[in-house]
Amino acid sequence: MKRLVLALLAVFLIVNAAAQSPQKPEDDAAKNARQAKATLDAMVKALGGDAWLHMQNREMQGRSAAFFQGKPSGGTTEYWEFHVWPDKDRIEFTKHRDVVQIYTGQEGWEILYNGKKPLPKEQVEDYLRRRDHSIETVVKQWLNDPATILIYEGQRLVESHMADQVTLISAQNEAVTIQTDVQTHLPLRRSFQWRDPVYKDKNEDAEEYDNYRPVDGFPTPYNITRFKNGDMTNQRFLFKAVYNQQLPGDEFDVEATTSKIMKK
Repeated sequence: MKRLVLALLAVFLIVNAAAQSPQKPEDDAAKNARQAKATLDAMVKALGGDAWLHMQNREMQGRSAAFFQGKPSGGTTEYWEFHVWPDKDRIEFTKHRDVVQIYTGQEGWEILYNGKKPLPKEQVEDYLRRRDHSIETVVKQWLNDPATILIYEGQRLVESHMADQVTLISAQNEAVTIQTDVQTHLPLRRSFQWRDPVYKDKNEDAEEYDNYRPVDGFPTPYNITRFKNGDMTNQRFLFKAVYNQQLPGDEFDVEATTSKIMKK
């Protein structure tokens, strides 16, 4: 009888220890991370899978409208935008395409009929910040870093669409939140926060994606809206998208572009 009591006591202690073990929260965290990863994997597949991951370049043509405190601050501007992963962008403005901005690496330049000049520091920093927190960067860089933390945060309503929400936290303690449509798995919204270097308060940068259309096998959002701290700052409406085309060898060459623009 005494041995039976001791055996039952031992079983009780083992079960109680297992219930209080710190391994259970870790198991829950691992399960949550797997769900977050599955959500992002479904998003990549919806965007085009391996073809999207290995895309050579893209061109977007459309109109851009600026807003201040959520209200229109002028007319619309026609633009052409070229992108090559990871850090080359060229944006052309006006119907003559004679106002050009080129971002390469950590630099930004504007080319006009009278020559080139560096873009304002604040504008370049804003571009680099959005590039470093883009969905493309998150998928191609952050997800490949084992130090990145993935958190599935359930479902939210985004512009009348039910969305799965995932937040990624990088090894540098930077965070990006992505919301994807629960049915199509396509991105609906991307947001991140950053601290103002002067006032030290936090700002939120967000983009929302809508009106997806298939182009060359890639679902493409033809409406993109940008927000800062909840206020709309920019809207882009695409006319055309092209992927994996043969670009000129000097497409992102500042000196070559300056020479061509000045000859127009």
